[in-house]
Amino acid sequence: MTKTAFLFPGQGSQSVGMGGSIMAASPVAKSIIAQVDDALDGELLPIMRDGPDEALKLTRNAQPALMATALATIRALEDMTGKPISEMADYVAGHSLGEYAAMAAVHVFDTDVTARLLRHRGDAMQNAVPVGEGAMAALLGVEIAEVEALLEDIDGDVEIANDNSSGQVVISGSAVSVDAAIAAAKDAGVRRAMLLPVSAPFHCRLMAPAADAMASILAETTLHQPSLPVFTNVTAIPESDPSHLRDLLVRQVTSRVRWRETLLNMAEHGVSRFVEVGTGKVLTGLVKRTLADVEAFNIETAEDLEAAASQF
Repeated sequence: MTKTAFLFPGQGSQSVGMGGSIMAASPVAKSIIAQVDDALDGELLPIMRDGPDEALKLTRNAQPALMATALATIRALEDMTGKPISEMADYVAGHSLGEYAAMAAVHVFDTDVTARLLRHRGDAMQNAVPVGEGAMAALLGVEIAEVEALLEDIDGDVEIANDNSSGQVVISGSAVSVDAAIAAAKDAGVRRAMLLPVSAPFHCRLMAPAADAMASILAETTLHQPSLPVFTNVTAIPESDPSHLRDLLVRQVTSRVRWRETLLNMAEHGVSRFVEVGTGKVLTGLVKRTLADVEAFNIETAEDLEAAASQF
């Protein structure tokens, strides 16, 4: 029997017009995105629909927008198939902020609560480090152990933020230290090392103020038992205890996103079908680069939704 995992994308997958096709096809999807918009005082939907792109890229907008589109897609699929997510999949996982969408999909959080959490998270992460003082960079064509060894010789604050796949590692830290790491990587023959167009150094110890802020907010937030286990970014294994999930969401702010390990561990648990929901195909690509002999596809449009419904 095929085991399935739903995957929820992270920041960078947003695009103006996101969710439009799904909303046009599904009243349920339209209702979910409206709930997110209402929770954020009607500020989000106009930006998702019309842009400008610069506004959508802002962390405080991109994070709830990606969650809204992914959650709307799942609820539309549930409506179309007549099956809850727990009957269509065995596990869920989300990349960085996508972990909140994954948890909302399996009913850890209500929709409006998730929207407000991500607005707080986006603001806290943006405010943790002054603009220009932090940076992130992608290193391509290099393995995780090589990057760990390279960073040992760099002074200052720089660490691995995302272990995305074999040959794709993201580093994060102070701008000076990230620049030094890029130079060292090029000297070491790394195929490509480039700064990323982000507004803050996510998933590193410089995000500690944001982690403290999220700890306070999550301490006052009710987490429900998930209807499916969640492979978390911090542990890369399936988790189901609400109190532990709360702690892991706090730790996630400063911790490495262990995505490559997550995919490998999902495969070890028998998952052979990976379905990315929401906007873009980034995670679908990472699955294909990491695992052989598995099925991977995304659901972004009404046509994708219809095709996927026939498989469930």
